[in-house]
Amino acid sequence: MLEINYQISPQSLLPDLKHLFELAGQKILSIRRDWDPEQGAPVFTEKGRYTTRGWTEWTQGFQFGCAILQYDATGETAFLDYGREKTVKLMAPHVSHTGVHDHGFNNVSTYGNLLRLMREGAIAENEEERNFYELALKVSGAVQASRWTPISSDLGYIYTFNGPQSLFADTIRSVRVLSLAHRLGHVLMGEQDRRINLLERGLQHAEATARYNVYFGKGRDLYDIRGRVVHESIFNVNNGSYRCASSQQGYSPFSTWTRGHAWILAGYPEQLEFLESCAAEEFDGLAVNGLQGKSGILNRFLAVSQAVADFYIEQTPIDGIPYWDTGAPGLSKLGDYLHQPADPFNDFEPVDSTAAAIGAQGLIRLGRYLQGKGDAENGGRYFQAGLTIARRLLQAPYLSQDASHQGLLLHSIYHRPNNWDHIPEGRKIPCGESSMWGDYHLMELGLLLLRIANSQPYYTFFN
Repeated sequence: MLEINYQISPQSLLPDLKHLFELAGQKILSIRRDWDPEQGAPVFTEKGRYTTRGWTEWTQGFQFGCAILQYDATGETAFLDYGREKTVKLMAPHVSHTGVHDHGFNNVSTYGNLLRLMREGAIAENEEERNFYELALKVSGAVQASRWTPISSDLGYIYTFNGPQSLFADTIRSVRVLSLAHRLGHVLMGEQDRRINLLERGLQHAEATARYNVYFGKGRDLYDIRGRVVHESIFNVNNGSYRCASSQQGYSPFSTWTRGHAWILAGYPEQLEFLESCAAEEFDGLAVNGLQGKSGILNRFLAVSQAVADFYIEQTPIDGIPYWDTGAPGLSKLGDYLHQPADPFNDFEPVDSTAAAIGAQGLIRLGRYLQGKGDAENGGRYFQAGLTIARRLLQAPYLSQDASHQGLLLHSIYHRPNNWDHIPEGRKIPCGESSMWGDYHLMELGLLLLRIANSQPYYTFFN
């Protein structure tokens, strides 16, 4: 169980954050120098060098997004120029990609960050450039929303690359591109010129995910533990009925793949922040499986957020770094592993530091949201839990200090069941490697904390 440190403040982390972005700049330049774009997108490292792995091209936005975040944190214009140039040159296929559920990863990390910086005044106002970013996000939101499986008249989901029967936990992070497109005044045009409200569609996806991918301890099945998350839910597309839990990257459908859990933990609090900023009348007439108005939706998503946050705190080792799956069979050989720090160099099961980086951001956002609502006790608990994890990630053995290693966040796991991750010589399990999503989310966590510590504008995807 995570031992929350209530003495850490964002300001106390400023030296570590400065060091983080010093290292990040070195890593970004190393990848830029060595990477051949003809190979596709860099995905994860092997022996410290970034390589690719064909599944879907979901990490290219993180590659250039890292450069944009580096500019945001440091003001070094060379990183802005690089991120902007590559976004314009290489990211267009991701905007119109009809075959994936990853628009919120690729396009919000690039076009979204660039538009946000212009809105904040960190990039000089340029109407043509602004229109370009806005159009990309509008199209991306509509294309993502069109990848749709209805399961009732007021519920459905953005389906995955596995097909229309598949709902992933990950995809909650793509709801934000629908949110941005809606904020920009866009709709999805369907058959017979039907105008599909992107806010409604995003909310329907989020509610379907909450209902089928998140557990609440209500006896749904034998493994129904409050806050547990299943990676994938399977439906009969002929009639919309739910069939079973599944997992592509976890150990089993009846355990919790911790990065899938972290996507949920990050996705719902950021939606709470966005929805809080929406006018009440934007919810008028929306059909979301019986949820009534803005307050009903906020209450529902808050319940989801707190359930998964509590599970994370209870089911993670004391330093806040989870193993890759809560049911991984080798955990039984680690003894009382929940009451000691995670060990990335053990012989039985790998940790996944990326789940920690993603989850920490969710805990911090949830904590601030609750503090803003007057719940100082719970808000403080979640906020300090996020800071506790962040401090651990900003230290060895998780922060990569080796200039020859292109990764920033060490001990990332991509796909343990498929055995895709590099196992160093003399080791029995994967360790010591990085991934583009891990590096990006550590930088995003760092930027969030840097802005809080310096009393700068609070960082959200919709600024």
